[in-house]
Amino acid sequence: MHPYRTHTCGALRADHVGEQVRLSGWVHRKRDHGQLLFLDLRDDEGLTQAVIDVSSPIFSEVERIRVESVVCVTGQCVRRDPETVNKKLPTGEIEVRVEQFDVLSAANQVPLQVNSDEDAGEEVRLRHRYLDLRRERMHANLQLRSDVIFSLRQRMVEQGFREHQTPILTASSPEGARDYLVPSRLHPGKFYALPQAPQMFKQLLMVAGFDKYFQIAPCFRDEASRADRSPGEFYQLDFEMSFVTQDDVFNAIEPVLAGVFQEFGGGRAVDAPPFRRIPYDEAMLKYGSDKPDLRNPIEIADVSEAFRGSGFGIFAKAVDKGSVVRAVPAPGAGSRPRSFFDKFNNWAQKQGKAGLGYIIFAEDGTAKGPIAKNLEDTRLQQITDAAGLKAGDGVFFVCDKPSEAATFAGTVRTEVANELELIAPDCYRFCWVVDFPMYELDEETGELAFSHNPFSMPQGGMEALETQDPLTIKASQYDIVCNGIELSSGAIRNHLPEVMYKAFGIVGYAPEEVDRRFSGLINALKYGAPPHGGCAPGIDRMIMLLADEPNIREVIPFPMTQRAEDLMMGAPADVPEDRLKELHLKLSLPKKKAQPTQSGGQGGEQPGAAASGQDTTATSG
Repeated sequence: MHPYRTHTCGALRADHVGEQVRLSGWVHRKRDHGQLLFLDLRDDEGLTQAVIDVSSPIFSEVERIRVESVVCVTGQCVRRDPETVNKKLPTGEIEVRVEQFDVLSAANQVPLQVNSDEDAGEEVRLRHRYLDLRRERMHANLQLRSDVIFSLRQRMVEQGFREHQTPILTASSPEGARDYLVPSRLHPGKFYALPQAPQMFKQLLMVAGFDKYFQIAPCFRDEASRADRSPGEFYQLDFEMSFVTQDDVFNAIEPVLAGVFQEFGGGRAVDAPPFRRIPYDEAMLKYGSDKPDLRNPIEIADVSEAFRGSGFGIFAKAVDKGSVVRAVPAPGAGSRPRSFFDKFNNWAQKQGKAGLGYIIFAEDGTAKGPIAKNLEDTRLQQITDAAGLKAGDGVFFVCDKPSEAATFAGTVRTEVANELELIAPDCYRFCWVVDFPMYELDEETGELAFSHNPFSMPQGGMEALETQDPLTIKASQYDIVCNGIELSSGAIRNHLPEVMYKAFGIVGYAPEEVDRRFSGLINALKYGAPPHGGCAPGIDRMIMLLADEPNIREVIPFPMTQRAEDLMMGAPADVPEDRLKELHLKLSLPKKKAQPTQSGGQGGEQPGAAASGQDTTATSG
């Protein structure tokens, strides 16, 4: 007999009754019934009940063992009494009578309950992540993660993609998020950077003549945490293709995503390819977001003209000065009491807005509310036609400058749908957002800047760059969105050096600056580059959706805290002085923040390095 086990804790069934078996695992739970002691034994595959009688000479040894100790149990597999069968467990028809009991590793008192979903708090969970991952939900999430990644690999290979690894130590990128830097010992004063994404390298693979590349790629960004973003590192299904159009990229990845969500979505409905395509401008108008949640049926409408020159002076004057009015329908809310609409007005004020105007359309078709009293019937009809309203509906209005109105109307849309319970359950709704603007005006400087990805091919190529107003140029860029979560950005790349120089020149980069900052890519493009494009869906976000988790931390094995700290391993950590000297570094630590007084000092982090989660800065010495 094997020294540790003949079966896993999820393997035994009624067919094994009468066999002498050996199981090893963790003591999940103990139940003392006086004359009998029951142990639930757990391993990676499942749970099996073991039982020992008080008359056994090893009863006291079994009784003393703490939960989460690792033990080995040997005994006979027996059938449970009919009234004790546990139909919720695959092993629920049998149990093991303990004849031999060996403690492989005794556990101390655990700081969190492994056999329950009680939340022990972020600090305890992450400091003892190895215990947290033993819990059933977390264990299942990590198993799901492994299975999804395996499935993604298979599906990409079946489409003719080959997996290639790109460097982890590379050059710092002047664009995008903040890099993690690694000092060079052999080159004093110089730094490597951990890649924010394999962007440059996967394009260089296309230049090198590889037709279809993919990688389960680690990416590193020194940015703030949020529910769908983990600080530090994340993983993406990175892929690139040569001699392709946007349609080819979509046709390659859509069946992969749809297949994975069908395979692991637990029976929830999944949009079938081809996924809906929504131009960026339409997305911002109808949904108030470039990552629309299509489970929400509400569509926003522009009703600015209905208020231009109207008797509702607040909106009329604002429209004359360049503001717009967005209508957010509230289907079926016309029968709600006045307090329903007042609650939304108060909510808007808490969001820092002046309020939230509304009209109530009663079942008899009459329009009620302060705004309705100041509009003629023809204007009311304009609003109902534009917003698709009917008797018994309500509608809210957002009046502001175009970008602010779009964003807040999107927030209202979500809030209204949640309040009215309109979000479709048990489904995954995909869409592509396409035709992003190539350029935008920087809010602080008022100067032109790239809107999204500077290495995308402008629609219309060189001709568009030379003849169009830059703010009207669209990029060959696209985002894939599922249930309001952006899974990935992608693009057809700018593979022509002369077009790249021109695109960067519009935002003030001289050719020499492009050569200096992007030498690896721009030089490669000068030796013949195929038209190419790709995408990189985020694996962590996919699994978060599939596991129905609200926070990405729940599907990552060893995430950092919101302050980018690894409490378990003690990172980031101080470095000994001799190691700093070896790396030619001297520390320039920020001054300690003064403690607030009792009379009203405010908390929060200092601006600069401390505000970004960095406790020190380093200079070359």
